[in-house]
Amino acid sequence: MTTESRKQARVAVVGGGVIGLAVAWRAAVAGHAVTLFDPEPAAGASWVAGGMLAPVAEAWPGEEAVLELGEESLAQWPQFADELTTDGADPVMNTAGTIIAAWDPGDAAQLEVLADYLRRVGRGAELVHGHELRKRVPGLTSRLRAGLVVPGDLAVDNRRLLKALLLAGERRGVDYRREWVEAVGPGTVRTESGEFDCDEVVLAAGARTGALHDELRGLVRPLKGEILRLRARRTSLPPPPMTVRAVVENRPLYLVPRSDGEVVVGATQYEAGFDETVAAGGVRELLDAAERVYPSVAEYELAETAAGLRSASTDNLPLIGRLSDGVIVATGHYRNGLLHAPVTARAVVALLDGGELPGAARAADPARVEKEASV
Repeated sequence: MTTESRKQARVAVVGGGVIGLAVAWRAAVAGHAVTLFDPEPAAGASWVAGGMLAPVAEAWPGEEAVLELGEESLAQWPQFADELTTDGADPVMNTAGTIIAAWDPGDAAQLEVLADYLRRVGRGAELVHGHELRKRVPGLTSRLRAGLVVPGDLAVDNRRLLKALLLAGERRGVDYRREWVEAVGPGTVRTESGEFDCDEVVLAAGARTGALHDELRGLVRPLKGEILRLRARRTSLPPPPMTVRAVVENRPLYLVPRSDGEVVVGATQYEAGFDETVAAGGVRELLDAAERVYPSVAEYELAETAAGLRSASTDNLPLIGRLSDGVIVATGHYRNGLLHAPVTARAVVALLDGGELPGAARAADPARVEKEASV
């Protein structure tokens, strides 16, 4: 297929989470005829996400490729959001930054490891005492030992983002087929209603992607996570003005404010297959940790409990690129699906247009798995 013909390709995108929706929209903008398959687009893990765009706060020693991909995508987010606002709607970004708090001495030691790592790789994050955190975020408990201030990390309203992507895709001509996909192959998608022929297939079905292609079996697995949505009352303190992450007795926690007075609290993480029910223990764990860090949430209304399935790869780096039969895959984004949406969409469109994976996305090529297995 020539580069010119690729610009008019019939593209089937399998999966309607944030990655699939972003790919479909950007591919349509690039001139492709796009059909997206998902029985319930704009749902699943993307619907229950916290909305953090936080490559630095998510960084950890040994995951340099993940950090570089996340930072490259973060740099693309402002333009991505502006163009999405024009085509669809405003996804509502919060640019106030992030703090990461430590509850006890063990948590503070873990935070020091992260701070030292960030200094060594030249990333900006300031380690401060607990009283300095409370100056930045009134309402935090006085028991916090220490914290990291990460000014560059952002956040976005995940549900507004998904709705905006749906609308933008619709305005750009994306055809939404609300059907389950049973199997895919080069140039074909099979659903319960029959086969759909196309020029290109993009697999972006999150945690379920591994069941749709033999080369992905065992490379992508679901990791369950529960979140809460709490709503401030008139008599309580408002939500924190910025994202508050914390480590509470070695358990991660986040509180992400929304412009409507809600705050998203998350997230548990454990292996549970494809179970998406909310466990009472998970709710208790999140409420207990959140109240320790930001005591006023005990007075908030419990507006929603929900669970989703993160799509995890074997090394926490997503799988973005072509498989051996030419099918394009975009999955395994773990906790960073929303963050990675711009860089993933750009990479997939580059492949659709006959090019190579650009920039930091080259490290996410699924061919790396075969190379690592042969070493």
